[in-house]
Amino acid sequence: MSEPDTGSLKGVGLLQGLPIDVLAATAKDCGWRAFAAQEQIIDRQSETTDVFFVVEGKVRVVNYSVSGREITLDDIETGGHFGELAAIDGAPRSASVMALTPCRVALMSQDRFLDLIERNPTVALRVMRDMAVIIRNSTERIMDLSTLAANNRVQADLLRLAVNNMIDDDSASISPIPVHGDVASRVSTTRETVARVMNDLARQGVVERGKDVLVVNDVERLRDMVEEVRGE
Repeated sequence: MSEPDTGSLKGVGLLQGLPIDVLAATAKDCGWRAFAAQEQIIDRQSETTDVFFVVEGKVRVVNYSVSGREITLDDIETGGHFGELAAIDGAPRSASVMALTPCRVALMSQDRFLDLIERNPTVALRVMRDMAVIIRNSTERIMDLSTLAANNRVQADLLRLAVNNMIDDDSASISPIPVHGDVASRVSTTRETVARVMNDLARQGVVERGKDVLVVNDVERLRDMVEEVRGE
């Protein structure tokens, strides 16, 4: 267990704008741990209720199908947080979390976290907004899984990445290049399906693979492909 680090907490989005004395008290209220890459941080259905602030590294939120296939729900990078759902309702964890890279996290107990959001309305509002984003993203993913074929789900996932990495009105630069296994995990399909879709898009000139980047040359065409099967 490492020592409190107020400076590290300054980079946590949820805590932005807190007075320095409140941030210092928050750092003292936390436990501090380091995790190796691929080490599990939270186990689904565990009854722990701590909230985690990622001060260094990157983690992945996952669930597993009955057959054992990994389903990626989200990747959380430095400055992010996770675990607030169990802290708020006291129910078992809804997903597992593992370290993608070597990570350093600050752990805050349920009681301390609830006290923090009760005393700081700005933090409480950020928690609500983050949950709204999770709900909206989950609703979109449920619709995609229910209505789209596997190849169209890959296209929809690529479109989401492109929209978040636009370089002009109709092109995007995604770096690092999406790993086929990660895409497959997010959209519940196979690596082979992802590879086939990516190759088809490359042949059509929609995407172009560089050394360390995937360029989407025609975001609008990709959007049309997805919206045509969604019926939008």
